[in-house]
Amino acid sequence: MASPLVPAARGIVRMSGDRVVEILRRVELLSDDTTDKRARRYRACVQLGEPIGALDVDVMLWPTTRSYTGQPSAELHLIGSLPILDAVVDRLIAAGGRAARAGEFTMRSFLAGRLDLPQAEAVLGVIDAEDPSTLDHALEQLAGNLSRPLQTARGELLNLLADVEAGLDFVDEDIEFIDDGDLVDRLGSLGSLLRQTSGQLRERSASSSAFEVVLRGLPNAGKSCLLNALTQTESAIVTEQAGTTRDSISVSFELGGYPIRVTDTAGIESRPSNDPDAEVLAKAQEQAMEAVSRADLCLWCLDATEEEPDDALEHLRSLSTQMQPHKKVVEHWGVLTKGDLVSEPPRWADDLSDSVSKVMMLSALDGSGIGDLRSGIVEMAERIDATEVGSVMGTAARCRGSLVGAIEAIERAVEATQLQAGHEIVATEIRDAAGLIGDVTGEVYTDDLLDRVFSRFCIGK
Repeated sequence: MASPLVPAARGIVRMSGDRVVEILRRVELLSDDTTDKRARRYRACVQLGEPIGALDVDVMLWPTTRSYTGQPSAELHLIGSLPILDAVVDRLIAAGGRAARAGEFTMRSFLAGRLDLPQAEAVLGVIDAEDPSTLDHALEQLAGNLSRPLQTARGELLNLLADVEAGLDFVDEDIEFIDDGDLVDRLGSLGSLLRQTSGQLRERSASSSAFEVVLRGLPNAGKSCLLNALTQTESAIVTEQAGTTRDSISVSFELGGYPIRVTDTAGIESRPSNDPDAEVLAKAQEQAMEAVSRADLCLWCLDATEEEPDDALEHLRSLSTQMQPHKKVVEHWGVLTKGDLVSEPPRWADDLSDSVSKVMMLSALDGSGIGDLRSGIVEMAERIDATEVGSVMGTAARCRGSLVGAIEAIERAVEATQLQAGHEIVATEIRDAAGLIGDVTGEVYTDDLLDRVFSRFCIGK
C-alpha cells in the first residue's frame, strides 16, 4: 500500500503506511542496511536539487505497527519554509508516496483499533477546541470516558445474549443457563448505565453554546410578537407604539432537542445628534449588531402590510453585507410578519432573494407559519451540529438516536422476560441493543458513517 504523506504543520511532514521504510530508503533518509525495529529519532539529509540543494532533516521513525495509525510511520522535521516543504513532499511522492486525504491518519488509527469512533471524533475536538471547557470535554472523551461504559454495556449484552441463546439451543434439556430474575436484574443495570451515559451527553450538549437566533428589523416590524410566538412565552412587551424594545431581550429554550437562544433587538433607527435619545439609540444599535455578528441565524423581520418598504430593504441589504460575523456560519432569512393581515406575499418579497437565503410569511397572532419557522430552525441546528468543527458535540448528535434506541430495546427485553413472552423475543431485543451500541462505538459501521465523521477533519490529521 502506498504511504500517504502530507504537511501536518509548518515544518513537519507526516508519513504512514506499509512502504514508509522503503520510501525513506529511496530518498536516502534511511540507510539500506538498517534493521533496527525500535522507534527512534535521528538526523539525516535529503537532496532536493537546485536551487535548494541538501537539507538537514530530523526524522522520527516508528518502523513497526506500534504507532498512532497502527502502521509504520514517520515524521520529518525541517525548516518551516513553504517552498522547502513543498519540495520535500514532491520528492517523497516521486519516491512512491501520495498525499493523504482529510482525516486519513485518524481513520487508519480507527480501522487499526487504536481508537474507537468517539475517540476519533475527540481528536477533532482537541484540535479545534476554542475554549477550555470544550477542550476539557474533548480530552475526557479521548481518554475514553464515553467509550468505556458503552463497551462494558455492549460486552455484557453479548454475554447475556450468549446465555439466552444457549438456553434456546438446549430448550429440550433440563439445563438453565440464566433464570428470568437474574436476566431482568442484569438488563435493568445495563439500562441504568446507558441512561446515565445518555444523560452525560445531554448535559454536555446543554453546556455547549446554544444555537443563536437574532431578530432584526425596523421599529414595529413585529419582532417582539415573533419572539413570544417562537419561544411560546410572554417575554417581550408588545404594544402598538413603535420602538418599545430598546435593550436586547434574550430567551433560551429547547427545540427539537437543541438548546436555542432567541434575541430580540432594538428596531433599526437613528436620530440627529441633538436628539436627547440619540446616544441611547446608538448604543442599542451597537448592541444589536454585536448580537447579529455572533448569531447562527438572523431573522430580518419586514412588515408584510407595507406597500413600499424601501427603508427596510435598504437596511437589510447594507447591514447584512457589512457584518463581520464571529461564527463560521451566519444565515439570513427574510420573515414577512403580520401575515394574517394580507392574503398573499407582497410584490416586493421577490426583492429579498438577493440578500437572504430563505423567505417565509407568518403571523405571530394566529400562529400561521410559526411551526414551519421552528422546523426550519431545528433543521439548521442539525446541519450545523453535524458539521461543526471545533467541538465534540457531533458525537452527541450522532449517538443520541442510537442510545435511545438501545435503552428502549433493553426495556422491551425486560418487559418480554417479565411477561414470559419467550426468550426468542428477548434475544432479538438484546441483539438490537448491542448492535445500536456498536453503532456508537464503531464496532458496527458503514462507509457512509465514516465519510460523515472523517470528512470534518482537515488534511494531515
